[in-house]
Amino acid sequence: MSENIVFGIRPVAEAIESGKQIEKIYIRKGAEGQLMNDLRDLCYRHRRHYQEVPVEKLNRMTKGNHQGVVAVIAAINYVEVSDILERVPEDETPLIVVFDNVTDVRNFGGIARSAECAGAHGIISSLKNSAPVNAESIRSSAGALTRIPVARVGSIRNILKSLQSEGFQIVAATEHSRKLMYDADLTKPTVIVMGSEENGISKEVLKLCDEQLAIPMIGAIESLNVAAAAAIMLFEVVRQRIGD
Repeated sequence: MSENIVFGIRPVAEAIESGKQIEKIYIRKGAEGQLMNDLRDLCYRHRRHYQEVPVEKLNRMTKGNHQGVVAVIAAINYVEVSDILERVPEDETPLIVVFDNVTDVRNFGGIARSAECAGAHGIISSLKNSAPVNAESIRSSAGALTRIPVARVGSIRNILKSLQSEGFQIVAATEHSRKLMYDADLTKPTVIVMGSEENGISKEVLKLCDEQLAIPMIGAIESLNVAAAAAIMLFEVVRQRIGD
């Protein structure tokens, strides 16, 4: 693996307690014992999500004595959503991109690259079911992931509700809408939601969106790659905000 990994019960516990930003924690499915229970409790107290996986996955990640646990240290420093909002310059209209289950690292990086180029102020993804920010996604972003603030949240729905209360309009990019992106006002504080490669935006998230916008399509293929769609949506925001 290219990621910076830590393995073994005590080293992973020390990484958590020292405040290191951790991308993923994997624990062997069915692992028992007092030390492992203590580690699970530590994850809970520090709000670190862990995933229980077959031992074969851990064996593929490291040749060392992992003792049933491997952690992947984050390649970037994540921020809180409040940090993203506080960093928006007073003379700029906020623009945030939210990933709803975007799991492909290349798409994650490609969207981040377009977001940074379009002047977006931050990216929000979920702790679960989201591509990691690793060496590959950073390469795909041409380094944008080291420049644009990225926050991870437990619930995309809850953060969208919170942003709505802050005055943001929530815009879903979906090919199923009859309303085109050109017909919406994107000069207001805006959150653009991009869905998963396979299933698009989840129904629960879609219900929260103030606008559902489609990109006009002429060819026979019904949809764009999510990274390409995100780029088009983002630069429609740029077009509207800076003028024709």
